[in-house]
Amino acid sequence: MRKIELLAPAKNLETGIAAINYGADAVYIGAPKFGARAAVGNTLEDIGELIKFAHQYWAKVFITMNTILYDNELKEAEALIHDLYKLGADALIVQDMGILEMDLPPIELHASTQTHNFDLERIQFLEKAGFKRIILARELSLEQIKEIRANTNVDLEYFVNGALCVCLSGQCYFSHAITGRSANRGECSQACRMKYNLEDAEGNILAKDKHLLSLKDLNLSNEISDIVNAGICSLKIEGRLKDISYIKNITSHYSQKLDQTIKQNKALERASSGRIHVNFKADPERTFNRGFTSYFFKGRVPEIANFFSPKALGKEIGKVIAVRKDHFLVKSNLPLHNGDGLCFFNKSKLLKGIQVNGVKGDKIYPNDMSMICDGATLYRNNDHEFAKELKQDKSIRKISIDILFEQLGKQLFLHITDENGISASNSINESFELAKNEDMAKSNIEKQLSKLGDSIYELGSIQLNLQETPFIQAKLLNELRRKTLEELSQARIDLAEKEVTRPLISHPKYYADKITYMGNVSNCKAEDFYKKCGVNDIEKAFELQKNFDGKTLMVTKHCLRYEFGKCPKLVKSIDEKPGPLYLVDNNRKYSLEFNCQRCEMKVILMPK
Repeated sequence: MRKIELLAPAKNLETGIAAINYGADAVYIGAPKFGARAAVGNTLEDIGELIKFAHQYWAKVFITMNTILYDNELKEAEALIHDLYKLGADALIVQDMGILEMDLPPIELHASTQTHNFDLERIQFLEKAGFKRIILARELSLEQIKEIRANTNVDLEYFVNGALCVCLSGQCYFSHAITGRSANRGECSQACRMKYNLEDAEGNILAKDKHLLSLKDLNLSNEISDIVNAGICSLKIEGRLKDISYIKNITSHYSQKLDQTIKQNKALERASSGRIHVNFKADPERTFNRGFTSYFFKGRVPEIANFFSPKALGKEIGKVIAVRKDHFLVKSNLPLHNGDGLCFFNKSKLLKGIQVNGVKGDKIYPNDMSMICDGATLYRNNDHEFAKELKQDKSIRKISIDILFEQLGKQLFLHITDENGISASNSINESFELAKNEDMAKSNIEKQLSKLGDSIYELGSIQLNLQETPFIQAKLLNELRRKTLEELSQARIDLAEKEVTRPLISHPKYYADKITYMGNVSNCKAEDFYKKCGVNDIEKAFELQKNFDGKTLMVTKHCLRYEFGKCPKLVKSIDEKPGPLYLVDNNRKYSLEFNCQRCEMKVILMPK
């Protein structure tokens, strides 16, 4: 059986537990330091608690330490890795190759998407270096994934939902260049979400004050079967900064989608145990999203960005059909409620937001009428009732168990066996009087042994195999049940699948003679690693340099020529080579360079 994993983000212990309860087979969570979301580090104590909880279900916990490291951080990072291994962490997600030169415990290594896993030769190199898993670039298409799978043996992970970095991951230096906050150090200032002008060589403004680099969010809900069949073993949800409602909704949505795919293919199974029963209908559009795109999964498609706003839009719910003095009329197939947040683009294409204070049929009474315009398309970016429903839902993933209570000789035994065949048993050595009412006594035994409450277990079957029916106090039966379930849970944790072989770190020949600053070599151990791989010409990381003029700040598959109808591959009427284009903000000017062969765009910092 081929195991397929749904991998969800965990901002903290609470969201990590929620992710597992709502269907994740694994979660990834930030270490106390050195994670690509510096704002959401977690204590070792909380990480340990999450690991113990996850391992009950044979779910896994991966730790993100995917920033580049400086020389003065190497010892601290190495010690932290050993601490995480002792806690039972299942894998470490890393970017910095200097980690491969450390004295590592036998912990599984995953190559973060920050290691720029786009080209086949790069992925093959990382596989040979000793990584157990490669987290693929979001920009890869289905056909490219198939090619990578056909030419590698390493585990492959792929994003299916969440925010998109416009730059090829690990190759973005925009934030550091303009604010000193490095994306490769977990401190991205999101320059891609800001407003820019697009200008030509003559200074003509082609687009003014637009969010030209702000992508919509990824949603591959309808592509799960193709992704799994292409050879992906782990489907990844983005969102370590997202709240618990997002985690509940998105995780349960993709868990259901994955279950549907597995149901159609008997060679597949989920990578963890248990069943999820949620009391709401999951819908990605009803929690935070900037609008959705399939990105490059089926090839280049238009409008992968939203030039008008980087903010959450939510679900489209209808149109304004009339504006009155204190209310407006809406045409919608969806009910609206007091407390809902609505947004719309006004006639100037600016995103405006209002709150619903009252609803009477199709009449909406908002907190502010001044911005409402007739004909506007309405989006609900704060679904009050759905948010309340998610908050109130306390679903717990359940593992099915079979209970056998039997008499062997003079002893009474309780055997509990779970859906994976793991068992725990305990006996009672006391003597009991025979029950005067046999049926009532049996009913009481079944009732007490079946009390599973808010534990992680649910009853599959219960069987009594008694030669004579004793009268047993409820307190004693409850103690027997609790003790046996505790031992079963510990047995599950002890048997949680975990590879204990040391990563086979090697130094394969690197595929290039030189490593530029885009190799992100920021410490002596990373430099040593690449030298052992045959590279002697190694440029220091961008973050260690002082002059950024003329340097490429970003490489992206998002092409502004294409978005503005100027792609020379598609527009046959363009007789001449298209002229240069520039991004301009309040402070600087950036030239755009187009590599049509690779279908990529570079953003280059121009001198002041």
